[in-house]
Amino acid sequence: MPSPRTQQAIARLADLTPRQIVIELDRYIVGQADAKKAVAIALRNRWRRQRAPESIRNEISPNNIILIGPTGVGKTEIARRLAKLSGAPFVKVEASKFTEVGYVGRDVESMVRDLIENAIDMVRSEREAEVEDLANEKVDERILDLLVPTPPVLTNESPDAKAEHDAAVERHKRTREKLKALLLDGQLDGREVEIEVLQSGPGMPGAAMPGAPEGMESMAEWFRDMLPKKKKRRTVKVSEARRILLDEELDKLIDLDDVTGDALERAEAMGIVFLDEIDKIAGERGHGGGPDVSREGVQRDLLPIVEGSTVSTKYGSVKTDHILFVAAGAFHVSKPSDLIPELQGRFPIRVELKALTEADFVRIMTEPENALTKQYAALVEAEGAALEFTPDGIAALARVATRVNERMENIGARRLHTVMTTLLEDVLYELPDRGKDPVVVDAGMVHERLKAISEDEDLRKYIL
Repeated sequence: MPSPRTQQAIARLADLTPRQIVIELDRYIVGQADAKKAVAIALRNRWRRQRAPESIRNEISPNNIILIGPTGVGKTEIARRLAKLSGAPFVKVEASKFTEVGYVGRDVESMVRDLIENAIDMVRSEREAEVEDLANEKVDERILDLLVPTPPVLTNESPDAKAEHDAAVERHKRTREKLKALLLDGQLDGREVEIEVLQSGPGMPGAAMPGAPEGMESMAEWFRDMLPKKKKRRTVKVSEARRILLDEELDKLIDLDDVTGDALERAEAMGIVFLDEIDKIAGERGHGGGPDVSREGVQRDLLPIVEGSTVSTKYGSVKTDHILFVAAGAFHVSKPSDLIPELQGRFPIRVELKALTEADFVRIMTEPENALTKQYAALVEAEGAALEFTPDGIAALARVATRVNERMENIGARRLHTVMTTLLEDVLYELPDRGKDPVVVDAGMVHERLKAISEDEDLRKYIL
């Protein structure tokens, strides 16, 4: 049975109906209705499973999904936005980086370890937000102790000494109250104080070298924990001292065992692994050799994890039975049926994403809340100027991007980044020297600035 905190996290999905999930995804991603519908159902099933009778709850497995489509059509963005929307631990990995057990490189279990690290960071951030006010109060008191040392303890009981000590205590109290007001107002951030900080010990040579065994990092951390903690005194500004002391106070207020337990539960019940480039480990079976020798081996290593197994991590064992796996690939050379049959069966939901058209590019530059045109307008606005895109200018940009994709590699919506960068290169370079006159991007400006790209056959020297 999940802990109350994990149940609360899952309960937050109650308001996210499949239709509402698609509406939220539409705010950032244009088109691809079939893919949005599939992931929306998969996410809603998380909540539905928790509401099912306990006798059958553990028997309900997630329906893993394969997103099939060319690069730049929104596969990764759909999975990333889905995880952010649900508050679920999320990790994106490239299947092409894995190697079969026995070869030098990353083993497939590392993606589960990465997911746990993400869950730990997520839960810890939540706990820090809960105790942040209390931690800041404690930090303020510690900084005031450094700025205004407490009067020495009274050792002489004579009336004169006692009166002098009482007067000193009263002065200390008044001074402390005045400095506290200045501290909270930020007026003491530039003053220097002396604090004790932990001195980092020596690392393990070669622990993080490329090709090092998977467990070397955990072993290095274990050795660092075994070494005695040494402290050294440093003179830093109050602003820097606040950051250092806040980390210390948060460590004292947060129960790391509780964080770890909650993170493991949340990863098991809500985790999402986005397995990109799965087509790179597919190929005609029986025709391996050379660099392709471990492709099928990687697929076989993936099988138990996707199906449901127990993976050992430095935080404890993790069951992968209810982690949602979303795989994606362009499948230009290979096809999903080239995967070994056992792995195909672990991804029962297949959705084909459509290539983006010129009309889609226009929508991408205008509709999403994080549209590229809005991003560049914000960058220019930071310099005190204004950037405006006219409808015919956006249409011309979409036309150029579509033409370049047709004549070169089709990289989908990512082409808009390269085209937009080339278009606005001079504008961004000249700011703020060019003044605050508004910049209007219309069809004439697009044709003038991108004429070489539109007409020159050797486009590689202009794009990518």
